[in-house]
Amino acid sequence: MTSPLLALRDMARAACHHIVLPEGTDPRVVEAAGRAVADGLARVTLLAPADTDTPDGVTLRDPATADTDAMIAAYMEARAKRHPTPEDAAQAVTDPLIHAALMVRTGLADGTVGGAVAITSDTVRAALQMIGTAPGAPLVSSFFLMVLPDTHATRPGTGLIFSDCGLVIDPDAIQLAAIAHQAAASARALLGTEPKVAMLSFSTKGSAHHMAVNKVTEALEIARKTATFPIDGELQFDAAFDVGVAASKAPGSPVAGQANVLIFPNLDAGNIGYKIAQRIGGATAIGPVLQGLAKPANDLSRGCTADDIIDMIAVTSAQIDQGKST
Repeated sequence: MTSPLLALRDMARAACHHIVLPEGTDPRVVEAAGRAVADGLARVTLLAPADTDTPDGVTLRDPATADTDAMIAAYMEARAKRHPTPEDAAQAVTDPLIHAALMVRTGLADGTVGGAVAITSDTVRAALQMIGTAPGAPLVSSFFLMVLPDTHATRPGTGLIFSDCGLVIDPDAIQLAAIAHQAAASARALLGTEPKVAMLSFSTKGSAHHMAVNKVTEALEIARKTATFPIDGELQFDAAFDVGVAASKAPGSPVAGQANVLIFPNLDAGNIGYKIAQRIGGATAIGPVLQGLAKPANDLSRGCTADDIIDMIAVTSAQIDQGKST
């Protein structure tokens, strides 16, 4: 079976989208840009001062001077409800995160990847303010692409979607249903397989009773009304993931024991869950990847490597193609 990450890189090569990386003075970002271009994964623009050395084939753009009038106009449009002054806009567009997001907004780039240096809140804020939500999207959420190790006993090398593990702190039932739909669409785009969505809880099929369980079951009923994919809940993680446990706890479920999209009830559970899978289970974690934006913009961990950045470029490329097909 081809690794999901290798498959995503193949998809990226076929499309060769234009990705802008705002943190163009960071050595990891520079290395990733050069390798991505050399490998044909993307056309890459680095945002950095004009005297910055860049790898062959990588475009350098100085946010302090590039297309200033056009960027100011785009900023004024994006923030019109806040009534910014031209002076405020002129200062704002020199910020690399904002400049990169405006490039995506105006079509100068297809997607952007930041966060190797900037904190998540700044990266996400720039995307939300400059790019905005997709038409009809009730919220912007996030997911992690989790790739299990090749040595895993039952699903070696398998890709899974964990959501939301990085953005929405305590979604209500309507929001949780929307996250399930967004994550299912992400699974189709990134994994190239039919999503099987599990709504996770500490209860399986009524084994426990609590308001927190009620939220998950309500979200399931909302999501089911428009779902074009198998979805079930409430399920404990072992019932969602393990065939043997599923047969005992949730017999007859269309999802239990075979889920590839796992929806966590809140950010506590999601963030803790993905880190346990990564640090104890040995899974590769790519994210947080944003879903629900009008155009792709994604975040990195400040501890990321050049390989992580390249993987996120490939993920972003898949999201670009997802947007063009919807």
